[in-house]
Amino acid sequence: MKIFHFSDSHTYEHLLNIPQEHLDMIIFSGDESNVRNPYLNEPEATAFFKWFSSLTCKHKIFVAGNHSSAIEKGLITKREIEAMGIIYLENDWVEIEGLKIWGSPYSPTYGDWVFMRARHKMQELWNHIPDDTDIVITHSPPKGVLDHTYNRQGELESVGCKSLLNRIFQIQPKLHLFGHVHSFQDIKNAGTMKLANCKTLFSNGSIVTDNKFGVLTSHGNIIEI
Repeated sequence: MKIFHFSDSHTYEHLLNIPQEHLDMIIFSGDESNVRNPYLNEPEATAFFKWFSSLTCKHKIFVAGNHSSAIEKGLITKREIEAMGIIYLENDWVEIEGLKIWGSPYSPTYGDWVFMRARHKMQELWNHIPDDTDIVITHSPPKGVLDHTYNRQGELESVGCKSLLNRIFQIQPKLHLFGHVHSFQDIKNAGTMKLANCKTLFSNGSIVTDNKFGVLTSHGNIIEI
């Protein structure tokens, strides 16, 4: 199974170089759009879905993110997305060619965005990930995994979700795909990595870099399982 994972296109998906080799599945892990106002967000998201639906691939999966305000508001529905040949996952799972895939748009609260919960309430959500899941897709990264940025004091900080990391270590899926935290200056979050004592391959598929929107510094990750 060859999977192309990308995330955080923020309306710049048309700049993406989709790999030419055969792909079995394309997975997007959130933030197709930008603006907070859901009515202004809707045309951005609609343009993304038109583009995404045009890609030639048997299986396409979409998980929303904290910038997906038109979806959170219900201006774009699961039914409409799936009518375009795209699987939409919101705290739910699907089985494709023997792989159990679970997805969620939620992140720990940061700013005034959507699909967010207080950090101390995230564990309750992650407990719903089935133990036999093969691929976990979340918008949020787990704590300490491709999730570094500078805080307002200029200090390097890991901003991922600790309870999500704990759940991943419990079930150890084949893949954990996410985005949300972009690369920034000298910090490279986009890419893949593994951790000691965990069989899971982690992938941050974000394709934009903070303060450099409009020039892609990553073109997603190709993963084979």
